[in-house]
Amino acid sequence: MAGGTAGEARAVHEGILRRQSARESSARTYARALPVVPVRARGLTIEGADGRRYLDCLSGAGTLALGHNHPVVLEAIRGVLDSGAPLSVLDLATPVKDAFITELFRTLPPGLTDRARVQFCGPAGTDAVEAALTLVRAATGRTGVLAFTGAYHGMTAGALALSGGAHDVRAARLPYPQDYRCPFGVGGPSGAELAARWTESLLDDPKSGVPLPAGMILEPVQGEGGVIPAPDDWLRRMRQLTADRSIPLIADEIQTGVGRTGAFWAVDHSGITPDVMVLSKAIGGSLPLAVIVYRDDLDTWQPGAHAGTFRGNQLAMAAGTATLAYVRENALAARAAALGSRMLTQLAAFAKGFACVGEVRGRGLMIGLELVNPAADRATPRGGALAGDCGDCGDCGDCGDCGVGGDCGDSRGFGGAGGLGGGDRGEAGGSGGSGDSRGLDDSRAAPRIPEPVRTPHPAASGPVRTPYPAASGPLRTPHPAASGPVRTPHPAASGPVRTPHPAAPELAAAVQRECLRRGLIVELGGRHASVVRLLPPLTISDEQAAAVLERLTDAVTAAARQHEHHGPHQRRHPGQAQHTG
Repeated sequence: MAGGTAGEARAVHEGILRRQSARESSARTYARALPVVPVRARGLTIEGADGRRYLDCLSGAGTLALGHNHPVVLEAIRGVLDSGAPLSVLDLATPVKDAFITELFRTLPPGLTDRARVQFCGPAGTDAVEAALTLVRAATGRTGVLAFTGAYHGMTAGALALSGGAHDVRAARLPYPQDYRCPFGVGGPSGAELAARWTESLLDDPKSGVPLPAGMILEPVQGEGGVIPAPDDWLRRMRQLTADRSIPLIADEIQTGVGRTGAFWAVDHSGITPDVMVLSKAIGGSLPLAVIVYRDDLDTWQPGAHAGTFRGNQLAMAAGTATLAYVRENALAARAAALGSRMLTQLAAFAKGFACVGEVRGRGLMIGLELVNPAADRATPRGGALAGDCGDCGDCGDCGDCGVGGDCGDSRGFGGAGGLGGGDRGEAGGSGGSGDSRGLDDSRAAPRIPEPVRTPHPAASGPVRTPYPAASGPLRTPHPAASGPVRTPHPAASGPVRTPHPAAPELAAAVQRECLRRGLIVELGGRHASVVRLLPPLTISDEQAAAVLERLTDAVTAAARQHEHHGPHQRRHPGQAQHTG
């Protein structure tokens, strides 16, 4: 700290952490894995009380679209403070609120903009989820809700009931498509098709035990569930299924919104228009704010049906207006698409040398690495090591069976030709990315945002771009691979059905610790807390991105070697990570 010695700074740091441990709740989460005491921050960088600096790829669990203390956000906040305007006004109209709604509506999907209504909620995304449930139940007169495995919608009772870790189940749970851990064992377009058919069967089977619901809620990219992007065709299928049955579709964009995935809203990739959008985190420009935006014909609830004391946070609305406008005017969504695609490609190349990296996946600047233990619970043991050369798999040729793809050489070095270190190193928000920065209307007509990178699964070598085979009409016959247990490859799969390796949560925790030692803050997520997650601000520069990847890959290398030497010692059935972000 300024004016003190390194020893004094360290003593202050340790004293604050010691008092936190003694006085704060045992329910605290991030502070346990990240013993950092931030005292200053700007952009991607945090400085701790001990004088250390960190690159922050947690970003307030995705809240900081523009990073810490961005000048336009600080200016907006100071403007309200200096004006003498009230800071909290319940749901009264104010110029600050009016400006926020105007800017928010400017960004919405075209099918919603002209028919939108907005409800301001308590200042957390989970309260907005509760509001969405109240809204659709009032509008439909129905009570049940469809949700998806792996979902995370918040920490209040209704939101928890919809999430993947629910114990007191009050929602019908549907399979969410994914490649590496596909519940049907096939992944890719085939796995997504089976998931869609399961959903349709559940809705149309009079003996399914699931009556027509009040709504369906989904995340276009599951964040806490492990950074799993939904295929665009599957999202369009869900939209069609719900529309045909008059079921309101709720898109939870709490973490995916405001450019995070490479489009302003993650649903923009698929071109769908939800009936309800749940928004929080980045819309408040780093301050607490949550809203739902919904189609006007759903606006049937009574005054006071959903309320909250702090829904009139004027500072958050001003900061949110500045953030929304800056992301839109500087085409930061397109930059996130281009930069995120390059980062995913670089990480996928790195992962080829590490059998402990089960999959690299994500969309835009929402990136995840799933860490696995390929040596555990294998019917046919492999001879490869966790780090470096993954060894001779015996029957998979290019290591497809271990989920790391082709050549297993050392692919590190992110500053060279074709890497992230090249190109424009100027201020973020400029022309550093090569993504298309045209309006969202054009992107819907012919999407240009790169599809998610899903490297390991044999059926996922490219994005889902074509309609499902039976999407043009009703599904009336059983799918060939759905008439019994999945034992053979789906006709569209390029290889045998493969069982993913067991999750490695302790290895993921070791990677997180190694990252912190190198000055990089990352989050863990996924079903077993085995996914290392990157959520950098949209303003991250090419140089900073290269530094993030260098520190991350170095941390994976170190943790994998230590894991190999000392053994995994991991739990057999760890629970899903619980976060409150």
